[in-house]
Amino acid sequence: MIWDFIQNQILGMKWLNVLIGRMLISFGLDTETRIGGSIQFFIYDVLKITALLCILIFLISYIQSYFPPERSRKILGRFHGIWANCIGALLGTVTPFCSCSSIPLFIGFTSAGLSLGVTFSFLISSPMVDLGSLVLLMSIFGTKVAAVYTVVGLVIAVIGGTLIEHMHMEKYVEDFIYESNSTVDIASPELTQKDRLIYAKDQVVSTFRKVFPYILIGVGIGAVIHNWIPENVVEKVLGSGNPFGVILAVVIGIPMYADIFGTIPIAEALLAKGALLGVVLSFMMAVTTLSLPSLIMLRKAVKPRLLGTFIAICTIGIIIVGYFFNFIQPYII
Repeated sequence: MIWDFIQNQILGMKWLNVLIGRMLISFGLDTETRIGGSIQFFIYDVLKITALLCILIFLISYIQSYFPPERSRKILGRFHGIWANCIGALLGTVTPFCSCSSIPLFIGFTSAGLSLGVTFSFLISSPMVDLGSLVLLMSIFGTKVAAVYTVVGLVIAVIGGTLIEHMHMEKYVEDFIYESNSTVDIASPELTQKDRLIYAKDQVVSTFRKVFPYILIGVGIGAVIHNWIPENVVEKVLGSGNPFGVILAVVIGIPMYADIFGTIPIAEALLAKGALLGVVLSFMMAVTTLSLPSLIMLRKAVKPRLLGTFIAICTIGIIIVGYFFNFIQPYII
């Protein structure tokens, strides 16, 4: 009961939804109608995600202040083999919130001499399974879904990096990466507690400005799905009636660009309308990990064959995970 209260009232902020509903009714708006329900969904999700966003960015950025690039490089350099891939994937959970933000660190780690497989494990996990996504998933889908999502995301990152390592694809990294001086091999000054708090605050402001438009877009799409698209349509396209729903979700997700904060409202609305859990989670993974802008940025650092291998490994992994979640859905929801 205590955990249900934390999940529903603290993380999920159900009290806020009730409060907004009463406020809209007091203004004469019927929240049972499509328009009223859409407005309530939009206001509630924007406020909830914004509050969680700011708190999470502050906490994660404070933690991240203890892991500047040079320290992260040294940590990764101490491990070898699959353990190095595991550490690289875990390190990705406390670094930037989107794939485009992770790529400069990936380039820096590669130019600093870290193994290609380890840097790709980091690159895959960073946008897919950051700590922010774990808390947000807990607030909407529950603890079991969030835990399994995090585990399988890390597994994809470790396996993906390991495969790339064993394929010996170093020659498919652009020459300027290896020829340049390391962009991360710089001693970081010791920060005071005040410096760390200032850094965390600045990260909140900077990240919020970047992602807030995507929150508005994502919540807007979610509100339309939640209140205007018939349930039978969603079930037919993305439900159990369509065995190719996971593949369709991945194909739709890749060209999009958003982060976890923008995709969760869409996933929440789709799940409520009858879409399978594996379909909505594979959509989220595709958007956050394989967005078109991030692939364009990554192409500047790696050659087409390595880029294609990265896309293929992530796509196949996400599709397998999607069908896995469809299979275990009755046991975790």
